[in-house]
Amino acid sequence: MSALLSEWDSFYLIVGGAAGALIGLQFVVMTLIAERPQAGMADAARAFATPTVVHFGACLLVAAFVRVPWPDAVHATWAAGAVGLCGLGYMALPIQRMRRQQIYKLDMEDRVFHIILPFVAYGLFALCGVLGLTHTEPVLFAIAAAVLLLLFIGIHNAWDAVAYQVYVVRRKNSEEPGQK
Repeated sequence: MSALLSEWDSFYLIVGGAAGALIGLQFVVMTLIAERPQAGMADAARAFATPTVVHFGACLLVAAFVRVPWPDAVHATWAAGAVGLCGLGYMALPIQRMRRQQIYKLDMEDRVFHIILPFVAYGLFALCGVLGLTHTEPVLFAIAAAVLLLLFIGIHNAWDAVAYQVYVVRRKNSEEPGQK
């Protein structure tokens, strides 16, 4: 393993572990939400919950790529760049799904955390893949920033989904006649 990458061991062990645990927690949350399905909820879940799992998965993937015993750190930057390109391509899908689903209307906060910031993070990864050839050490910090950005986007979006279910959907269901 590159000596430059070995300095990042603890950081990526923590971030990768957190991303893996949060993926599991997201599955638990989705199972709990599935107990009281609402019409159109599957479309909204594909638009909002699936990208959250993808963002956590991207964090886990980059953490694993950095731990690979590359002969040189530039290979890790290329791997992160590939994740960025795939992430940028993937983001077209949830945006399409967000527009099609009818159950939830996006506000500005949703646009920031579900669209803008993921594009920033994946774009930063893609840029790092290119700049890694000439600026390897600073690029490793940029990759770390992009990983943390995706991790915090995922945390925000997962919490937002739970809060919506608890404070909006369940309250609405409990106020309907004939509901407990």
